[in-house]
Amino acid sequence: MRIILVTGAGGAGRTTVAAATALAAAHAGQRVLLVSDDAGAVPGGTGPLTVLRPDPGGDFRREFLALQARSGTALDLLGAAPFEEAELTELPGARPFALLRALREAASGGHDLAVVDLPPLTEALAVLALPEQLRRYLRRLLPPERQAARALRPMLAQLAGVPMPAQWLYETTARWAEELAAVQALIEDPGTTVRLVLEPGPAAAPALRSARLGLALQGLALDTVVANRILPATSEDPWLAALAAEQHRHLETLRTGAGGLLRELPHLGRDPRGPEDLVLLAPAPADAGPAAPAVPRVEDRRAQDGVLVWHLPLPGAVKEELSLVRRGDELLLAAGPFRRALSLPGALRRCAVTGAGLVDGELRVRFAPDPGLWPAGS
Repeated sequence: MRIILVTGAGGAGRTTVAAATALAAAHAGQRVLLVSDDAGAVPGGTGPLTVLRPDPGGDFRREFLALQARSGTALDLLGAAPFEEAELTELPGARPFALLRALREAASGGHDLAVVDLPPLTEALAVLALPEQLRRYLRRLLPPERQAARALRPMLAQLAGVPMPAQWLYETTARWAEELAAVQALIEDPGTTVRLVLEPGPAAAPALRSARLGLALQGLALDTVVANRILPATSEDPWLAALAAEQHRHLETLRTGAGGLLRELPHLGRDPRGPEDLVLLAPAPADAGPAAPAVPRVEDRRAQDGVLVWHLPLPGAVKEELSLVRRGDELLLAAGPFRRALSLPGALRRCAVTGAGLVDGELRVRFAPDPGLWPAGS
């Protein structure tokens, strides 16, 4: 199944573009699922199209009650009164998890295409990074190797004089880790691409640069850049003509930055009123096809300079907004508002970082082999 993740600047019309994309694919004979919070995104009578709306409140209640049931013995010992379902209300932060759960459900529905209406750009990139981040936290706090000693836990508790983590905690952690891994696999699948929706204006070019940087850091492919609500180039109304001229100046900047990925959609002069309007707003495939995701690579320059160089594509990165820290077998990288913990390739784990530089949108980190760790003669 192919997945198109639709995001963009707030108010640029990303939900409309997501609905139009899904509807056009359904009319072309594909089995399509649209994942969207907006109950009015797709009007009635839209043909072979299924709409899935994330349920943050329901997901939170189910997870909380399941966790409460598993920890019932401990709560009884503490004299705590359990919650009932009617008492529970959605907490802040539940929405991203509901969206990820809906994405996982989409993969098991037998569809040809899933179109996912994501939040605005910065929030969307944070949601897409969430599975990998949470799996890392779980591995650090409850390492899988500790679970292998579950049979020894009662004896260890007696020897240590302190209670060991309960079995339900490890079981719950394992289930969460499995679900997060499944969602992460969907996000990183080659068939998953990102569609960016922008309205030409002063904020469009910075948003495109930020999107390219965030997507490159996460290794995600950009499918299409949609320039939405384009006004007619000519008008007899002086006010409208001036507004259109300003918009088209920003459109030229977007065209340069997006290259063959840019697609333009007209302003209808009104909000879309039905399937007929949505059909007019479905972007055609980009001329260049989806941009390949940025892939880090290791260059062996031991013969010339005595180092290995790790090339990390970061288009649009600014030197002053970059920071990196080596921690064990990871490189903690921050680029602008985005952060990621990158696992070092095997060869680089036996090296020490000696320097880094940003060259033509690519971060090049130099590693010198550690004689104490590097195999002799290699």
